[in-house]
Amino acid sequence: MAHKTGPGNFPIVCVGGSAGGLDAYIRLLKCLPADMGVAIVIVNHITLFPTQLHEVLPPFTPMPVELITENLVIEPNHVFIIPANRDLHVEDGVFHLKPISKPRGWPDVITVFLKSLTAYWDGKLIAVIVSGYDGDGAAALCGIKEAGGITLAQKLGTAIQPDMPESAIESGCIDFVLSPEDIAKEIVRIAQREDMAVTHASTVQRPHP
Repeated sequence: MAHKTGPGNFPIVCVGGSAGGLDAYIRLLKCLPADMGVAIVIVNHITLFPTQLHEVLPPFTPMPVELITENLVIEPNHVFIIPANRDLHVEDGVFHLKPISKPRGWPDVITVFLKSLTAYWDGKLIAVIVSGYDGDGAAALCGIKEAGGITLAQKLGTAIQPDMPESAIESGCIDFVLSPEDIAKEIVRIAQREDMAVTHASTVQRPHP
C-alpha cells in the first residue's frame, strides 16, 4: 500500500451509487447534521450526461454541496459531488480528477475512489454502497476494512435497484446492512467516536523527559 500523505485527518464518507441512488442520497442527507466534522463524497457513476446532483441535493442538507473541481480542498461538513465521466482521486488533502479509466461497460469510479482513499487519506474511512446497477465499489471494500475503515450497504428491500448493494454484501466485507436513515445514524455514531478519540488524545498528559 502507498504511504498516506497530506493533511486529511477527519473522516471521509464515500457514498457510492447509480440507478435509484438519488432516493438514497436524499434519505441519507436529510438525517445528517451540519457539524459532524465529516466530509461526504457522493460518487454517482454517470458517464453519458452531466450530473445535476449539486443542484438537486442542497434543499435536503444543511451542509454546502459542491461539484468537485481539480485541486478542490477537501473540507469537513461539506457534501462533494463527483462530476460525470471522471475518475476521482485524493492526495495532499485535495481532489484530483482524471480521465475515466473504464470508458466502456459499467464504470468503476467508486472502486477507483475508494482505493485512492486507502492509499492517501489519514482520517477514518467510511464506505457506503447504495442503490445502483452492477457491482461498482465491491472490489475495494475489503481494502477499506484492512485500512481500519467501516463499510455499509443499503438494505436491499429499501433500494430501488439492489444490484450494487447486493454485490457489496457478497464481497464479504460489509459491516452493516441498513436503510439510508439508519446508515445516517451509524455515520453520526462513528463521527462522535472519532471526535471523542481526538479530544482524548489531545488531553493526555505526556510525561516530562
